[in-house]
Amino acid sequence: MKPSVVIVGAGPRGTGLIERIAANAAELYGDTPLDLHLVDPHPPGGGRIWRRDQSPLLWMNSMAEDVTMFTDETVELAGPVRPGPSLAEWAGAVRAGEIPVEPALAADIAALGPQDFAGRRLQSAYLRWVYDRSVAALPPQVTVHEHRRTAVRITGPREGRQQVWLDGRPEPLVADLVVLTLGHLDSEPPPEQRELTAFAARHGLTHLPPAFTADSDLDALRPGEPVIVRGFGLAFIDLMVLLTEGRGGTYTADADGRLTYLPSGREPVLHVGSRRGVPYHSKIGYELTGARTPVPRFFGPEQVDELLARPAGFDFRLDVWPLIDKELGFAHYHRLFTAHPGRTRVNWPDFEEKYAAADPGSAELRALVAASVPDPADHLDLDALDHPLAGLRHPDGDALQEALRGYIEADLARRHDPAHSPDLAVFLALLSVYGQLIRIGDRGPWWHGFFSYLASGPPGPRLRRLLALSRAGVVRFLGAGTTVTADQQAGVFLAASATVPGEAVTARALVEARLPEPTVEHTQDSLLRALHAEGAASTPAGLLAVDPADGRILDRSGRPHPRRLALGPHTDARSGGAFARPRTNAPAFRQNDASARVLLTFLRDHPPAGPSGGPRTVPAARTAPLTEDSHAADQ
Repeated sequence: MKPSVVIVGAGPRGTGLIERIAANAAELYGDTPLDLHLVDPHPPGGGRIWRRDQSPLLWMNSMAEDVTMFTDETVELAGPVRPGPSLAEWAGAVRAGEIPVEPALAADIAALGPQDFAGRRLQSAYLRWVYDRSVAALPPQVTVHEHRRTAVRITGPREGRQQVWLDGRPEPLVADLVVLTLGHLDSEPPPEQRELTAFAARHGLTHLPPAFTADSDLDALRPGEPVIVRGFGLAFIDLMVLLTEGRGGTYTADADGRLTYLPSGREPVLHVGSRRGVPYHSKIGYELTGARTPVPRFFGPEQVDELLARPAGFDFRLDVWPLIDKELGFAHYHRLFTAHPGRTRVNWPDFEEKYAAADPGSAELRALVAASVPDPADHLDLDALDHPLAGLRHPDGDALQEALRGYIEADLARRHDPAHSPDLAVFLALLSVYGQLIRIGDRGPWWHGFFSYLASGPPGPRLRRLLALSRAGVVRFLGAGTTVTADQQAGVFLAASATVPGEAVTARALVEARLPEPTVEHTQDSLLRALHAEGAASTPAGLLAVDPADGRILDRSGRPHPRRLALGPHTDARSGGAFARPRTNAPAFRQNDASARVLLTFLRDHPPAGPSGGPRTVPAARTAPLTEDSHAADQ
């Protein structure tokens, strides 16, 4: 009858929650014993996505200095700040002999600089170290039990203890509280995907539906054969790497750094397209100097309060997006006027006053920008950014290849040139916007794709390799508005785009290069599906609805469940990227802290009942075991 919490999901989010429990326990919980059960078939720290056993060719898409699992003084939280090293600082401590790691990672750590992109296996080691440190920081009366199993359902009344049933375990784990930190999940394919899979089966073709690329079976993609790839984001980058370098291809560089790809002969030919027809923008390759833009300004707590207070609700496109547009524009022009004043015609205070008074997207605002910033290239046009190939047409595929290589080269040059530092100011404003959107839930699913396209693209070196693959003919671009159909008569897949009218590509293989949509109705996770079937609410976009303040799961009447919480990308309070950037008041830290405090306060105020129904006397505390073997209840 000892107090007990079950955390389902042992990846970064579960690890972050444990860190916050350790930080807040002394203030909120006291010296009562507590069992923490951590349920995940994958090792703790990295979980499934950041597990150790994946290709060493796969990288993170954030620089080492921009990845941290620890709070700092910028984070707005009720609990104590517990600083810790970023990935770059951790690697420095390893090099200094302060932190031991397995010898196989020594060369990677030796080569990792603050602005380098670590391999995912190295990130897995960092996450495991964070997990071990967080467990060690727990009070001695807290015992951690690892269960290398899958949680399949939760039962129990709202007012009583919960039962968490694990695959292959006859008895449930009994918990006062359950927290779902599930991360990215597989989904049942939607009807279009099922039809394409069935078509492929009838005609002996290959169709790979949306999936985490590292888990996809790529062996069916044959050397030299065309493969249609739908999706041009980070999943495509992983696919590109695994099918080129992963099959023995190499690169050489000339004196100017231009790369040439040397094929192994085992690569397929990738024909890639998407709605935009271009890859995500490159990561920015310089640091911001001078003062940061003072955001939030036009989309902050005051504006969110006003939206949430509207009795009739609000529409994301009509009510929220204009505020975001104005916020991003403010960041862009603040940086332009303060860091590059020679490219403006008026002083910043005058511009700021008129900008603040103008309605978002209005003719007045556009006229102000035109009069104040002479070069149109210095104007921020979010619609043009979102549709870079709109209206462009090419006579044939070869012309498109040349044009798109030029586009990528220009993007790389711009994203590594501090003369375009308003781009970095917009990036930081995007992070601020994401932090505010947490409070209103998942009201604009389109937003997440736009955010990723601008702010969460691949490292520059990946796009330089993409250029080399294009020049070698291993990758060919399809263009914008890519459509894929099943040619029933010919028994092949057919891809076309608006950018090259009248031209099509046929292939016997189709890869959907994107993650599955995280919907609770169609997820393959039986626990989430059961919760939804039993009354847990979901948003119009299909995400699990939670209280944005503390992560408690909402039912369809809007009531928060007192004993069930959820954090992460399967909820409508998802907080952006997988990891926090230091000194950005990251939403994930705020959420983790709030959830940990709710959890500890509940346990303090609701001790488990004894056999007679009254509070049960608990035995003296004991030290939490720290090694995997000694505190693994199920393996």
